[in-house]
Amino acid sequence: MHALAGLPTADALISAKPVDYVIIALYFVFVLGIGVMARRAVSDSIDFFLSGRSLPAWVTGLAFISANLGAVEIMGMSANGAELGISTVHYFWVGAIPAMLFLGVVMMPFYYGSKVRSVPEFMFRRFGTGAHLVNSISFAVAQLLIAGVNLYLLGSIVHALLGWPLWVALLVAAAIVLSYITLGGLSAAIYNEVLQFFVIVAALLPLTLIGLHRVGGYQGLKDKVTEFATSAPASAGVPSAEQQLHSWPGQALSGFDSPFWSVVGIVFGLGFVLSFGYWTTNFVEVQRAMASNSMSAARKTPIIGSFAKMFVPFIVIIPGMVAAVLVKEIGELKAGGTPPGGASGEGVKYNDSLLLLMRDILPNGLLGVAIAGLLAAFMAGMAANISAFNTVFSYDLWQRYIRKDHSDDYYLRIGRLATVGATVIAIFTATIASSFSNVMDYLQSLFGFFNAPLFATFILGMFWKRMTATAGWVGLTAGTLSAVLVAFLSEDGFGSASLGVIPLSGQGAAFVAASAAFVVDIVLSVGVSLVTEPKPSSELRGLVYSETPREELVDPQERTMPWFRRTLPLAGISLGLVIILNFLF
Repeated sequence: MHALAGLPTADALISAKPVDYVIIALYFVFVLGIGVMARRAVSDSIDFFLSGRSLPAWVTGLAFISANLGAVEIMGMSANGAELGISTVHYFWVGAIPAMLFLGVVMMPFYYGSKVRSVPEFMFRRFGTGAHLVNSISFAVAQLLIAGVNLYLLGSIVHALLGWPLWVALLVAAAIVLSYITLGGLSAAIYNEVLQFFVIVAALLPLTLIGLHRVGGYQGLKDKVTEFATSAPASAGVPSAEQQLHSWPGQALSGFDSPFWSVVGIVFGLGFVLSFGYWTTNFVEVQRAMASNSMSAARKTPIIGSFAKMFVPFIVIIPGMVAAVLVKEIGELKAGGTPPGGASGEGVKYNDSLLLLMRDILPNGLLGVAIAGLLAAFMAGMAANISAFNTVFSYDLWQRYIRKDHSDDYYLRIGRLATVGATVIAIFTATIASSFSNVMDYLQSLFGFFNAPLFATFILGMFWKRMTATAGWVGLTAGTLSAVLVAFLSEDGFGSASLGVIPLSGQGAAFVAASAAFVVDIVLSVGVSLVTEPKPSSELRGLVYSETPREELVDPQERTMPWFRRTLPLAGISLGLVIILNFLF
């Protein structure tokens, strides 16, 4: 394989056999085949960008969670599991499920009912040009940066599998994603995401079960984590066994010494500001629901996704924790060492936890399934970023501000060109992600910059009709800048350029930055609204809760469905299950 490639190689991290390559090749045949078939259904821009609003709830629900279950989710959360332990579940049970349910129950009726093509377009209708332009640009930049993270980790897998230099692996990985998104647009992305969801589960479930078996079950894992935490040198800063094995108060995750402030940081910073900011306003996720075939299906999309989301920690975080006590290199890293190698070739990082665990415990055949699962996850995440970017770039930036009133075919071509351009740029933004040992630190900083202030503007504007257009763009801009300032003042928010004035680092600093963005946005938005002129109430129908008739926020067909297919009962069951999980762990 190396000889055929004709490329300079390093030692491959994973020793794959022909059977593994066959499994991976079959997976790629399916991926590209879906792109080709979806191409036949693309006749206009709505087909390309929103799948013609024709997909059932179970498809969009699985795609909704699969789009999020990308490289960041799998490698980042497993890295957190290895480094911090079980408190990482807060990203799911506190930092995702409540916001997903709120999106389905409260916000999707506004998105879907207004027939907007993107979240920034909704901002345009509510606040006008200023807030729309700020939101469109910030969202586009965020997607290019996050696509780079997914591409970097996808390239790392190719590097680990074949031993190719990382830059070659990045080019190959980018070409694969580009091919099926350019062919079939959002439909290709969504149907591949459904396939990828099942491939990811098939890949990670055996890894979890075999890993737990090797350490003597969950109790054996707890014993080994306790032993490691007790014996690790103080200079390594390893969290105590108590912090690694219990989700609350979550000091290992938040970075706060005080249990009280740790809970406040997790609940407000992560559970409210970052979580609601991400899930309720991030077009990457909302786009999947907007491709649904009815209001009822759109509302149920994130709720169906929430059931899968709450059980993902068991196949992502647990393997990370197993790797920390079973994989020699990860144990050495956690104890303060600097083991050589890793997927990047520049030293082992926590991001390598799953790869090294796969190397150590999976037999060939299962190894091929696991590699295909990781490739599936990374392509799902990157494809979601790219497909959301090309929609916002084409509709919200190009059509509105650069070339208006052209034919539908013209904007369809622009969308495909934007896809190519975004993929090329992601190759360069991938180099930024490569400098972080734990990509979740980087990602949470980005969410604090872009999603937290957007949520503040969004939620205030949706429930307070007095909020004005001027307040929309002023609050959004000031909130973003305040998050950047907090990150710059923290210990490592901007790497070597950070001033270290605020004694917080990593994800704890991201929680504070997001909270600052939210508070600054709200305070300024209220102040500016009180001294500027609001829109008349007649223009706020379908945009503000109090001005929208209730019958426009529900699907009348849902009354005829059995209870287990209705939005509110499903949301109630999901919320009840996640509360139980918080008590159990």
